[in-house]
Amino acid sequence: MFFWNTIICYSMKSIYIICFILICGQAVTAQLTTNISWTTQSSMSPQEVIYYNTEKKLSWGNFLAVPPADNGPVAAITVSGFGYSADIKTSGNKGELNIKVYCYFNKNKSWVKPGKNTSYILNHEQHHFNISYIAACVFIDKLQNATFNKSNYNELLPRIYNESCDLMNKMQNDYDGQTKNGQVADAQEKWNQFINDRIQFITK
Repeated sequence: MFFWNTIICYSMKSIYIICFILICGQAVTAQLTTNISWTTQSSMSPQEVIYYNTEKKLSWGNFLAVPPADNGPVAAITVSGFGYSADIKTSGNKGELNIKVYCYFNKNKSWVKPGKNTSYILNHEQHHFNISYIAACVFIDKLQNATFNKSNYNELLPRIYNESCDLMNKMQNDYDGQTKNGQVADAQEKWNQFINDRIQFITK
């Protein structure tokens, strides 16, 4: 059995997403020009995380945490998620909202039990990371379709983020639920195809 763990900033669980928001600058009197970009920088240590790269998949060497010393059914855990930073720049009556988005895998919190480091299980764990990336792309799409101004950006930005986190959590739960944590091969294959198609569509 495999298991998933995702980081979310508002969860009551023991897992969380690191969301760093920096809002600064003067009040803006008009609609904000929004600039959105990917980043491989965050408040997390570079030695702790891997930022998502469509050209590079996870390897078992990336799972650095020590697994629990029990006989439970969990074979591996992936800790992944996405976050953002934001700042406002103003000049006169004009303003820019700059948002940088990152998607990451936490090496120091992800683990695999001895003897469970098979290619099949690694593929299952990779797709948890892929789902985090898909949700991050949904977040960006929502940002691009939103209209930000001086009176709504401080509420609208975290609301869109939370909505995207909810989508990520639902997809992660559906993935593990329908595949029974990767144990149902037919369901796993369907999810493999679904996730691969989504990634291909996003990156084309």
